[in-house]
Amino acid sequence: QLVETGGGLVQAGGSLRLSCAASTSLWGLNAIHWHRQAPGKQRELVAAISLGGSTFYADSVKGRFTASRDNGKNTAYLQMNSLKPEDTGVYYCSGGSALYEYTNWGQGTQVTVSS
Repeated sequence: QLVETGGGLVQAGGSLRLSCAASTSLWGLNAIHWHRQAPGKQRELVAAISLGGSTFYADSVKGRFTASRDNGKNTAYLQMNSLKPEDTGVYYCSGGSALYEYTNWGQGTQVTVSS
């Protein structure tokens, strides 16, 4: 199971850190991805981190978002800085046996950036 926390309301230019906690049985097999779904739009992949620490970022978040993971805590993080109103949406984490495999999903956490 995956559980996201850390969403909320923040002003433009602010920061939030999302967490994605995984059960021990999933952790060793997983790459972790971060997706977001803005109102009226399709869900998009914004960041990912492999078990070995390789990362991917969508162009829209490069230089502002940082994905990381703490294997000892079975938790992945998405540090989001310099937030923009267009970053608003529901953020989901997913896990898979490799990058770009989305087998397990969390319930999502709302991020709202006000202008």
